[in-house]
Amino acid sequence: MFAGIYSFAQEAGKAGELLKNEASKTEMQSARTQGFDNKNSNKNNSGFRNQNNQNNGFRTPNYQWNQNYGYAEVFLRIPELGYFTVELGDQAISNGSGKYRFFDLQSGRMPISIYDNGFLIYKTTLMLRNNNRLVLDFFTNEGLYLLDSYPVKSQSYGFNDWNDVWNDPYGNQSGNWNQSGNAMDDRTFSQFFEMLQDNEKFDDGKIRMINQQMRNSMFSSRQIRDLVKSLSFDKNKLALAKSMYRNCADKNKYFLVYDAFDFDSSKRELMEFITKS
Repeated sequence: MFAGIYSFAQEAGKAGELLKNEASKTEMQSARTQGFDNKNSNKNNSGFRNQNNQNNGFRTPNYQWNQNYGYAEVFLRIPELGYFTVELGDQAISNGSGKYRFFDLQSGRMPISIYDNGFLIYKTTLMLRNNNRLVLDFFTNEGLYLLDSYPVKSQSYGFNDWNDVWNDPYGNQSGNWNQSGNAMDDRTFSQFFEMLQDNEKFDDGKIRMINQQMRNSMFSSRQIRDLVKSLSFDKNKLALAKSMYRNCADKNKYFLVYDAFDFDSSKRELMEFITKS
């Protein structure tokens, strides 16, 4: 399902799973302006807090320390001009930058609503898993697209280069976590490669097993070279090398994969693919 994400994620409606808009016509026709401020007593709204203080003399805050209800993240991008508000569970972010990053989310079903200048335009439900990040794109004329789900290696905040993080959250760009980009460690890869060789004798079976592992793992260029080289036919090698490029943790070393091919024509085609990616 996510085979074409890397190539087409920038074009509206060409990547990801479309999530159904559950907002009714009535909800979409009424602007919401005060609801965000008054939803919780800990919101930064001095007028609302002063009113409580005048009525009660003082208020006793309900502190919650070290609340443990799971951890998930959601990255949402709206690549359109405008001022949008995204409400996800008990969190809300409003800005005109088109970048909405939610951390410390509870796992399970989570409602998400999107507002354009105070008017509800989209509402649906996400399924969040512990230690996973959902990555989504929203287009007002298309809808909300779930691009992919990535395991969260560490709870790190404040990425410097949003676009590099977007489709490859543990990539090889400068400023990321480490030189290997959180690729599969050598010991785990050796186990995986040995199992691949023992259990699958033909290209089709190997590719299926590799595709399954790619849903949860990043690989180094060297590891990808070994996996590609394990296939018998150049056409299969080329297809696998292209599909694994988005899961490469050190793309600056992807030239190592060229060594897996028997024919120069396959190497040239892979080079052209990488140049256009």
